Amino acid sequence: MRLTPTEQQVIRDASLRSFGVPPRLFGSRVNDAKRGGDIDLYIETTLPSEQAFRSEMEMAADLYCSLGERKIDIVVNNGRLDLPIYKVARSQGVWL
Repeated sequence: MRLTPTEQQVIRDASLRSFGVPPRLFGSRVNDAKRGGDIDLYIETTLPSEQAFRSEMEMAADLYCSLGERKIDIVVNNGRLDLPIYKVARSQGVWL
């Protein structure tokens, strides 16, 4: 995993504050052999869509303040849709 222990903890804490659940890291950052890439995070929640969106923005702002200007994608699944990216994140994701 290409995140420092401190970065992992910052992301986990932000997710717990915003959503009450830990996130999964997926994408290229899970693979130690790759370079670069954004930070892809997957979160499952039961929050209604409007509240989930607010929580996503809150978490993004929190991470921006904590980690600086980084490319971070937050994928939130609140059960309304069944998108292919959800399956990828669940199967390849690593809990933080």
